[in-house]
Amino acid sequence: MNIEQNKQLKPYNTFGISVCTKFFAEVQTEYELLELQQCSEYRDNSVLVLGGGSNILFTRDFEGLVLRNALPGISIVHETENEVLVKVAAGEVWHRFVLWTIERNFGGIENLSLIPGLVGAAPMQNIGAYGVEIKDVFEELEAVHRKTGEKQKFGLKDCEFGYRESVFKNKLKEEFIITSVTLRLAKISSPKTNYRFKTDYGDIKNTLAEMQVFDLTVKAVSDAVIKIRTSKLPDPAQLGNAGSFFKNPVVTKQRFDELVLRYPVMPSYLQADGTVKIPAGWLIEQCGWKGKVIGNTGAHAKQALVLVNYGNATGAEVKNLALEIRQSVKEKFGIEIQPEVNIV
Repeated sequence: MNIEQNKQLKPYNTFGISVCTKFFAEVQTEYELLELQQCSEYRDNSVLVLGGGSNILFTRDFEGLVLRNALPGISIVHETENEVLVKVAAGEVWHRFVLWTIERNFGGIENLSLIPGLVGAAPMQNIGAYGVEIKDVFEELEAVHRKTGEKQKFGLKDCEFGYRESVFKNKLKEEFIITSVTLRLAKISSPKTNYRFKTDYGDIKNTLAEMQVFDLTVKAVSDAVIKIRTSKLPDPAQLGNAGSFFKNPVVTKQRFDELVLRYPVMPSYLQADGTVKIPAGWLIEQCGWKGKVIGNTGAHAKQALVLVNYGNATGAEVKNLALEIRQSVKEKFGIEIQPEVNIV
């Protein structure tokens, strides 16, 4: 294995934070992954698995080994008249995979277009957008145990998916390296599929109307989502960020009823279990943070949920801004908002 030392990580995190790691390795095959586990740099140090670097905030140099998962490959493992099982390696870029499914008229993840990062990170935090989460189409994943090198399969129940949560962020945190994900997608071209597009969340319906789309297709919905996201979210290549920095808080129906008496225009989404999800971006904006700049960082002018690096911010600056935002939301609304981004 080629293990580099004192590697600069600025190109490997979308916040563009300048930090270094003591050791760095990139794996492109499962054999390389098993080979790496025999190296002292892996065995004797903390190991951080890095994908696209789009959901991480570095606040310091990393005194261990950063392992970049670059495993490639997409394959159809099983199909019927109406469905298809697609196995995707963890190192594939998520949005490129979404486009691959759209080219083949497979439905299920078109609402998840343009989400940054790699496929391996998708089940870790149960990525979601516009009314769809990866758990809705999830079949199984394969992962290698970090210490034993043993490969294990995880089904839907095994993953314990929640809102931006999974077993890999909780009781199995840092125990496994995900190598592949298998999703069950619909064949839209089949007349028996009876596929239902999800267009009720956010601005999808209005955007489709603006695009003069009257016959829904997976490409049309994907194009609408891409249009919405590009209009609201800054391109990390132009302005360092990690997308939505905070999770949308979920409160009880009773608590929401109390809040809406004070804030009648508060947006909300009723959940299947009776709880209510409140957009964190709206809460942050009401506290005056939208477009506010502090030093080298700030909340984006078009979407307060996105914290940005204006060029030379340190991870500590961004972290401190996040703490100030959390405190102001708690003081105004009595709601704790939690980071979606992993802070290292």
